[in-house]
Amino acid sequence: MKVVFVGGGNMAGALVGGLIAQGHAAADIRVVDPDAGQRARLAQRFQVAAHADAATALAGAEVVVLAVKPQVMAAVATPLAALVKDCLVVSVAAGIRASDLSRWLGGHRRIVRTMPNMPALIGRGISALAATPDLSAVDRDHAEQILAAVGETLWVEDEAMIDAVTAVSGSGPAYVFYFIEALERAATELGFNSSQARQLALATFRGASELAANSDESAAQLRRRVTSPGGTTAAALAVLGERSAADTLVEAVLAACQRSLELGEQAGGSQPKT
Repeated sequence: MKVVFVGGGNMAGALVGGLIAQGHAAADIRVVDPDAGQRARLAQRFQVAAHADAATALAGAEVVVLAVKPQVMAAVATPLAALVKDCLVVSVAAGIRASDLSRWLGGHRRIVRTMPNMPALIGRGISALAATPDLSAVDRDHAEQILAAVGETLWVEDEAMIDAVTAVSGSGPAYVFYFIEALERAATELGFNSSQARQLALATFRGASELAANSDESAAQLRRRVTSPGGTTAAALAVLGERSAADTLVEAVLAACQRSLELGEQAGGSQPKT
């Protein structure tokens, strides 16, 4: 499978590194990026060919991964229309709808829209994928291989669910970091120094997450197991309940989903500069 990444940022680098770690030949991977420094870093780190010119890089490609920012996707994709006719196109840009990408690519139909998340940078991400109608099993397998190189994958049949995925797992690491920050702050207010507070918070989140991942019990059941009636955990959860922390988090995720939809609308209505 010959793969070309258009865009050489952090996510592209994570995917390239993941593929190579899984045994994919570096000679079958190319990267296109306008920044000379970025090209040099990727070439040195992964021993892949890095190009400034898409036409040269896309010759003979089987899969093209569009890993650019959503606001420039139209301008980047439009000139590629004639170059990707025989390729599977995989998009990792938040909010960009397959229908808009297809239009920018001159009606191209072999498209997979994906939403990876930040832990992909260490191979612990989760990526949702949605395919255009009638995509072949081979194309689905190729897309799966690329995203599975950086963590778990989840196929959704309705592309609209990708916006929900963006809100839950795409933005989700920020919610976790927010709570880690809060727990660190609480620890320092209780007298721990910043290093101790960080250690306590990170170990707690890491351990609880791994316990939940390896347990047959739901998160609610595990929470109840930690919570003794009239105990310290019950006192803490009572405060969270009084302040509707859970409802606030749900509202926050819904707001993120709505924003993803809005970004898609804005990007879809934009026209590339000529």
